[in-house]
Amino acid sequence: MNKFKSFYVKAGSLVLLAFSFSSGLSAQAIRSLSGANSPQDDQNPVWIGNNTLLFTRAFHPDNKGGITDPGDIWMSKKDENGEWSEAIHRPDLSTPGYDFPLGLEDLLTLLVYHRDTDRNGVYQYSKFGTDWNFLRKVNVEGISEMEGNLTGRVSKGGTLIFISGKRADGRGNEDIYLTKKVGTIDWSKPVHLGNVINTPGQEISPFYNPDSKLLYFSSNMQEGAQGKDIFIAKSLDGTLSNWSQPKRWEQISSPGSEASITFISDEEIVWTSTQNSDGFADLLTFQNPEKLIIPENFESPSAVLLNQKEAEEKVEIQEIVPIYPSSSVGFPEVKVQEKSVPVDEPNLSWLVIDESSKSRILDYSLFSKKAAEWGIENGPLKLNELKKSGVTELRFQAATYFPVVVPVDRILSGEPNVILLRKAAPGSTFTLEKVAFKRGTAELEGVETLEFLNEIAEFLIENPDLTIRISGHTDNAGDPGLNKALSLERAAAVRDYLVEKGIEFEKLRIAGWGGTRPVASNATEAGRAKNRRVELTVEN
Repeated sequence: MNKFKSFYVKAGSLVLLAFSFSSGLSAQAIRSLSGANSPQDDQNPVWIGNNTLLFTRAFHPDNKGGITDPGDIWMSKKDENGEWSEAIHRPDLSTPGYDFPLGLEDLLTLLVYHRDTDRNGVYQYSKFGTDWNFLRKVNVEGISEMEGNLTGRVSKGGTLIFISGKRADGRGNEDIYLTKKVGTIDWSKPVHLGNVINTPGQEISPFYNPDSKLLYFSSNMQEGAQGKDIFIAKSLDGTLSNWSQPKRWEQISSPGSEASITFISDEEIVWTSTQNSDGFADLLTFQNPEKLIIPENFESPSAVLLNQKEAEEKVEIQEIVPIYPSSSVGFPEVKVQEKSVPVDEPNLSWLVIDESSKSRILDYSLFSKKAAEWGIENGPLKLNELKKSGVTELRFQAATYFPVVVPVDRILSGEPNVILLRKAAPGSTFTLEKVAFKRGTAELEGVETLEFLNEIAEFLIENPDLTIRISGHTDNAGDPGLNKALSLERAAAVRDYLVEKGIEFEKLRIAGWGGTRPVASNATEAGRAKNRRVELTVEN
């Protein structure tokens, strides 16, 4: 069913545990940041001084966009005993869309990335007391060309932003780019860091320390990666385009996925890991102050990839192979040769979760849609194989839960895909987002509308005890009386179609509210579009 208020969540956790464990490699005690963590996905920590840590929390009910919000900014403070306060939401820095803090441009200016209807790009916020006041948008050339949930950080000094995302010149997944400040509010177009840093896998959450010239980032395909691990590379010159061979940071690596480090001091760090959280990221630090064991002796790469096709099963690539001179003076000569590199795509994995209780649903069915037909899937799946076979959507179903449909282009490979299912319990409300009408009428419009209503009918037939109220809504433009009448007629049109498909008339009730129950501001067209809707509510 195509977006029956469909939710797709990147990664998640079922139960929040206060924990302490030891890394097998370093035998150093690691602990959760207690009050700073939640059962949701906590990512991208940014230390801004004054004992304050900002980070992005996804899919929390207190986020501006509610439980479907992909990320708001939250804050935790560290006290004199090293304890972290209960995290508090920062609505002054958040939108109903995706938000993450980039860090301080200067002592009084914070850079924040937003991806929302009203704000899309990088913005400045000015500090006033304990509050951050919106200042203005900054111009980052071409940032709109980058896709996905961007991550990254402004480096110390406020003139460089290392950022990760997908772009046409990338290597298939998230790559790391660099943008430089060129004016008061102007930044250069992000430049790809090259194939020493970027692989056909995912490179995310870059953090650059200009003092040590070290770039910290997370990768799942650099040599030695187990899941996602933190790697470190050193800038070989002042151009920031030539990098040493990245080294895995063994001290904080685990069987889980590590990302998003921030330095509180030269000897204290916070990072994120999924090791103890069933797929959701938690904020971690060392239990006691530990000497950071950062790799040394960074070397120039022995081979630099020139190009690579999109990672699938096997990829033919070219690489530069050094021909070392007989003396140790000077740079080595190079030659270009072909090399076959196996790139095995992992099977897709799922965490299907009850949206209310956050418990895991084990008994569910998975269907795939190809050429408007649905078929059940039983075996392991790979993303590229789904795309090649023409599958466009996946549908997750469980008894007494409303199905959720996820477009294939939103599926992640290489990490858990968490699917939230909402139980069809009294009071549950869903917006029928795929239902469209001819302008100004109650006449259903479009093949997609009818396919969507067919799927709703199928669900209701499988759950004959449900009584449903169908409610129509409009924006506030025009005559209120006419709007109320139109909203009721549209609800009736949906009811009549479902009755034609076999649903008992007595099980379907209708209501028309006109523009009296908006869910968004009527001041913008985007808000008015959200208010023009039909909702389905379970009554018993």
